[in-house]
Amino acid sequence: MTQAEVLAWLKRNGTQRTVDGMARYGLPSDRAFGVTVAAMRAQAKKIGKDHALAAALWKSGWYEARMMASLVDDPALVTARQMDAWAKDFEDWGICDTACFHLFSRNPLAWGVARRWAKSPREFVKRGAFALMASFVLRDKAAPDAQFLALLPLIEKGAADERNLVKKGVSWALRSIGKKNKTLNTAAVALSRRLAAADNAAPRWVGKDALRELAGAAVQARLSASAKRRAR
Repeated sequence: MTQAEVLAWLKRNGTQRTVDGMARYGLPSDRAFGVTVAAMRAQAKKIGKDHALAAALWKSGWYEARMMASLVDDPALVTARQMDAWAKDFEDWGICDTACFHLFSRNPLAWGVARRWAKSPREFVKRGAFALMASFVLRDKAAPDAQFLALLPLIEKGAADERNLVKKGVSWALRSIGKKNKTLNTAAVALSRRLAAADNAAPRWVGKDALRELAGAAVQARLSASAKRRAR
């Protein structure tokens, strides 16, 4: 499909009800057609991977067009320069998280990008760093524990950011890493306890939010069972 054909499809499949729902979740509705994520994912599968189409869709500026760009782009063709360029356009958590989870995290260059973005003063670039860190747990099965442990100091520093969407991204990254295996859980729980005891509200919230899940019975039971299976 061409950019024009995708935009026409989005326009046909959008509803005002979906636009109104987006606004309630803090997503932009002024440059949106109102197409559901489920519909876009199904259409993206039909289109297949198309790097040039993704670039054209992103350039259009429409919310759903950028969602589609993140779904149809070829991760193998994405460069760190493209990640940086798209991140400059991040204005909401929806596009940020979709691009990071579905596209960027599938490229090994994203590990270095995440470390750089974690130091950014820009809200959604910084959230993107922690969205990537959370995504690596699912996307990079070959990454050793040491690679994830090296992210914890960045997570600890990021926890001091008082902006709500950054703070939630930090917790997402910490919880995801801490659920990967017993070794990473031990390190993540220790960090969570340290953050939960902080004087400042932001790190204290991150620590308590992560600790509820990581030290909970369900996660601990799953990790223990997994460790026993690997030991057999």
